[in-house]
Amino acid sequence: MVDLRAKPFYLNDAQIDWVEKTISSMSVEEKIGQLFITLLASADDRKPENISKLLEKYHVGGVRYHNAPPAEIRNMAECLQKTSRIPLLIASNCEAGGNGGMTGGTAVACGAALSAIGKEECVYKMGKVCAAEADAVGCNWNFAPIVDLPYNWRNTIVNLRAYNENPDDVIRFAKSFFKAMREFGIATCIKHFPGDGTEENDQHLIMGVNDLSPEEWDKTFGKVYKALIDEGVMTIMAGHIALPKYSKKLDPSLKDEDIRPATLAPELIQKLLREKLGYNGLVVTDASHMIGMFGATVPRSQQVPSAIAAGCDMFLFFNDKDEDFQYMMDGYKKGIISEERLSDALHRIIGLKAAIGLPEKQKAGSLVPPEKNLSVVGCAEHKKIARDLAAEFVTLVKDRDRYLPMTPEKYKNIKLIYIGADDMVIAGTKLPSNNEDVIKDIVKALEARGFAVDFEPMKVKGKCEEFKKKYDAVMLVLNVSGFAQFNTMRVKWDMPAKQPWYFSEVPTFAVSLSFTNMLIDVPMARCYINSYMSHSEAIEATVDKMTGKQPFTGKFRENVFCGRWDTRF
Repeated sequence: MVDLRAKPFYLNDAQIDWVEKTISSMSVEEKIGQLFITLLASADDRKPENISKLLEKYHVGGVRYHNAPPAEIRNMAECLQKTSRIPLLIASNCEAGGNGGMTGGTAVACGAALSAIGKEECVYKMGKVCAAEADAVGCNWNFAPIVDLPYNWRNTIVNLRAYNENPDDVIRFAKSFFKAMREFGIATCIKHFPGDGTEENDQHLIMGVNDLSPEEWDKTFGKVYKALIDEGVMTIMAGHIALPKYSKKLDPSLKDEDIRPATLAPELIQKLLREKLGYNGLVVTDASHMIGMFGATVPRSQQVPSAIAAGCDMFLFFNDKDEDFQYMMDGYKKGIISEERLSDALHRIIGLKAAIGLPEKQKAGSLVPPEKNLSVVGCAEHKKIARDLAAEFVTLVKDRDRYLPMTPEKYKNIKLIYIGADDMVIAGTKLPSNNEDVIKDIVKALEARGFAVDFEPMKVKGKCEEFKKKYDAVMLVLNVSGFAQFNTMRVKWDMPAKQPWYFSEVPTFAVSLSFTNMLIDVPMARCYINSYMSHSEAIEATVDKMTGKQPFTGKFRENVFCGRWDTRF
């Protein structure tokens, strides 16, 4: 059972009394409802009348939502907190800036970009932007930081989101992120236990497998989790990732067909995470609509209660509200979830709410900050932080033929070839790409520095000699991104004329505004740059560095070369 006086809760007598009184006042339906974090995916979901119906019927313990304008999210949070008898956990997904919590939030720097800088103080600055903007709209729980280790260059799920594959770096960066969150009273959540990055698959589509031996895991992912548990991380997200060799060590009776993702594996949650690593905090599942969980060889009716029985304390997202709520209730009535396990989960959930001061804020009417605080979202100070960090993280990976600096005197006429991201559909919601805005930012940056830019798509290659007469250089910009639709992401050349035939004809500058592993598709690039982010600040910094106005200071990870000899020269 949880010890609410100990790390990471540190509750006093009055807080523990509130926890006990709150739990004892609940009906069985309210207790079951507290186990769920629901997704408010649409504007209709966020209407006050529908929020009232949701809380009255399902009594959820927490909420996550799809991004919307700041005022809309704040109004949603205010309505939720005023309507709920028990204060709610409202979670954001701010990993790289305030953009993970709302539209218009400040995008600053992803984990890979921060690793390219290598300074804890820069992680702290980025974390402060996350915390300030998330707090302004009423969020009190952040599903970050990412503490996965990207050992496999093919993995595009954490390629940008993770810091790097060095456990010591991940530990020091995560601690800096914690510091920023704590200043705003926001609970952090490290993810994705037991660790992504060893394989290329996406848990949205298939169960992940971390195939490290127990000894290897202890020295890598285990080292990270133990250090951050000791640091006092309040919550951990269990991924739909199996750790088969460790599972068999902890439970020798398990056969291959018995192996489950961590979300359904009691040997990983109870024995490894809680007993071996000493974790006393709250465990939340990763999103349960992901096929990594759905694909387990047990029906949904068993998955829902089995996640709690395995040791997870909160269940992230309904598939169908009525059905999943009943599955959880039936699991409790049938004994899949024991009375002791339910009590333990509830004490961690309500204990977390007490630990971040929600009872006091509820009493004071300050669960959601005043509307004036929204002015911090996308403010000039935060944009400056984005610019300052971009000036440090943009990374030159190679310039074999010394094309740089790219000046108008050398390369006046630039052919811009852009390969962008497709629209994504996540949890039933279409998220449009930002391709048009990115192209405008690139053209603006180049023209402001004296280049003549042709960015009209080429329909045919035409004659090589005519191409060379017309253009002095090509700038190939790769903004490939996405997840939940492919297990690994590669460049999709949408027309033959864009394919990299021009590398051998004129100087070509290849720039990735997203994944770091794009050299796998352009190994012939003589000049290759990783910019990590596609926001205007990163684009401006990239062009400044390419034109020689700023030095390149970012450091690349070794796996940028994708394990190939020809990507290096």
